[in-house]
Amino acid sequence: MDQHENSEDRRAALMAALRGATPSGRLQAALLAGTEPDPGLLATLIERCGVEPDFFVRETLTWALIQLPRTLVVPALRRQLDAPLPQARSQALHTLSKLVVPQAWAWVFPSLVNDPDDEVARTAWRVAVGVVPRGEEAHLTGTLLRHLGRGDADVKKSLSRALIELALLDESLEPALIRARDTLRAEQRAHAGATLTLLADPGASFDGAYADARRNAGLAPLPGGASPTPR
Repeated sequence: MDQHENSEDRRAALMAALRGATPSGRLQAALLAGTEPDPGLLATLIERCGVEPDFFVRETLTWALIQLPRTLVVPALRRQLDAPLPQARSQALHTLSKLVVPQAWAWVFPSLVNDPDDEVARTAWRVAVGVVPRGEEAHLTGTLLRHLGRGDADVKKSLSRALIELALLDESLEPALIRARDTLRAEQRAHAGATLTLLADPGASFDGAYADARRNAGLAPLPGGASPTPR
C-alpha cells in the first residue's frame, strides 16, 4: 500500500470517527485531525461544527480548523455564515474570532450582529468589536446599544463585555450608556447600568452589578439571581 492510499485510509477513518457515537471518540478524532492537519478533512470539520452537540468537541473542531491554511479555512467559514442552522453560523463566527479576519466586518455587520438567534448574535458582537474598521466604531456602538436588555444573563453579559471592549475605541460609548440608563425602558436601563458599573470597575461581578442595576431601575429581583452588592 503506497503513501497516498495510507493517507486516504487515515482520512476516511477520521471522517467516520468525527461522526462517531461517543463524545470521547469524536474528541479524540478532532485532536488527531488538528495534530496532523489534512486539508481533505476541511469539509467534514466544517460540517461537524454545525451539528456537534458536545461543547468540548466543538472547541477541538475549531482548534483543528485553525491548524489548516487560512486560504482554505476562511472562505469555508464565510460560506457557513449563511447556513440555515444557527449553530453552524455561531460556530463559524467563533472560529473566525480566533483567526481575526479584518474583512469579516462586512460579513457580520449589520446582519449577523442583529441575528434573531441569541448565540449567533452574541458571537457576532465579539467578532465585530475585534475587526471594526476605523470610523465605524460609533455606528457599531449604536447598533449594539439597541440590544440592551436582550436575552438571558449570559447574553446580557456577552453584550456588556463587547461594549466594554468597544469603549476603548469609541469615546462616545460611555455617554451613550448613561443616556440609555436614564431614558430607556426598565430592562434596558438595568442592563446599561450594569455595563457602566463594569466599565468603571472591570473586576466587578456582572451578576452583582446587574442585581444592583435592576433594583435601581425598579425591577424585581430575578428568581435565584445574585444579591445586590452590599453597601
